Amino acid sequence: MYERYYGFAEKPFSLTPDPKYLYRSESHGNAFDLLQYAIDRREGFVVVTGDIGTGKTTLCRALLEQVDRTTFTALVLNPFLTEEDLLKRILQDFGVLSREEMKAGRMAGVTKQELIETLYEFLLGLIPLDASAVLIIDEAQNLPLPVLEQIRILSNLETDKEKLLQIMLVGQLNLQTLLRAPELRQLDQRVSIRYELKPLDEETVAAYVRHRLTIAGGSASVAFSAEALRQVHRFSGGIPRLINLICDRALLAGYSMQTNRITPEMVAHAVESLDVHPDALRLTPMKRGGSLYAAAAVVLLAAAVGVSATAFLYQRFANDVVHAESALATGRVPAAPLPPSSTPVPLESRQLPADAVATILVGSYPGTDPASGEEVRALTERLEAVGFQVFYVQADLGSQGQWQRVLAGAYTDAEAARRDVARLQGVGPASGVRVVSAAFATGTMER
Repeated sequence: MYERYYGFAEKPFSLTPDPKYLYRSESHGNAFDLLQYAIDRREGFVVVTGDIGTGKTTLCRALLEQVDRTTFTALVLNPFLTEEDLLKRILQDFGVLSREEMKAGRMAGVTKQELIETLYEFLLGLIPLDASAVLIIDEAQNLPLPVLEQIRILSNLETDKEKLLQIMLVGQLNLQTLLRAPELRQLDQRVSIRYELKPLDEETVAAYVRHRLTIAGGSASVAFSAEALRQVHRFSGGIPRLINLICDRALLAGYSMQTNRITPEMVAHAVESLDVHPDALRLTPMKRGGSLYAAAAVVLLAAAVGVSATAFLYQRFANDVVHAESALATGRVPAAPLPPSSTPVPLESRQLPADAVATILVGSYPGTDPASGEEVRALTERLEAVGFQVFYVQADLGSQGQWQRVLAGAYTDAEAARRDVARLQGVGPASGVRVVSAAFATGTMER
């Protein structure tokens, strides 16, 4: 919405893990260098942890872009896999199996041992080529114990001189606790490098914001005041994902008011629209509630019910948004803003099938907001691009008004829906993407 006004080539604060936006803070830079060192030295087993939203997935994607042509890589984003599915996914990423073979079901009768032997033969074939293989598993804290044991077995694939497969487990802070469980002691003992990503400090937050504005191509046309940046740090706790959420809404506020300077008041409005309360963020770095910052818990809860188009901000600036749209279209600012439309944007009716038991809630949008239709259509295109069937449901939330729910997939098995959730990371507006019952999605059961 505001990209053209500020001259951005794209949204500077998107939640997708685009590697070109990786900001190499001291913590992220150290992690990146350490992972590159681990790959070069074939250290075997590496564990990287960090709070929700600290940029773990972006770090992984940036790392994969830097590996040379002699390094084969496999990136597993969906931890809800069986042991056999994990092995098939690894072989597919390494190019041993094709997607067509998988879709045709030709591997259905292959045993786990046969898959391991195939992987071992592939890894041995890399030795005369002086090539290597790296496996990165994201959201590893969600791996079932049998799959973790399978990963331990894969770490045993080696010659007399070196490991044949580098394995990197990337996950939230509780991954360390999980690995220290007695039944995973053998796996934990194989970890040669551990690193924890830290939130950004106040000075680094300012540099991070400038970095993203520069990459998006609009750093010369918009600026955050020093106090606004301090506010961003205060309310985000230095968590990059929360910084992105707040800055995105602050830019929307600046656009609606036709200004190129983002003030503390705009940041405050952005935070209020995300339902972030200052008292919830007054934590020292040494006091994490359950290893998660309160900021992440509060904002990501808001994200689950539609932070991509929050009602407060659009209501607060509705007239100004229409005003700004008119200014862009005519090249001048009209004398008075036009009244906002109160008619919901018409969308194609896509109802869940009657036999659906579960679905995946990807986003919720205010049904009376003119901007919702564009955002819903854009989200629909992204979902369909990765193979999901999209459904829409109108939900009446009482005092919060009518909301448009965007759903991906219709499932008769909730477990199948949970396995597909990881495929949606980076497609939806936030990490609030989750499996819900069909009854909840259609509004027949609100709890």
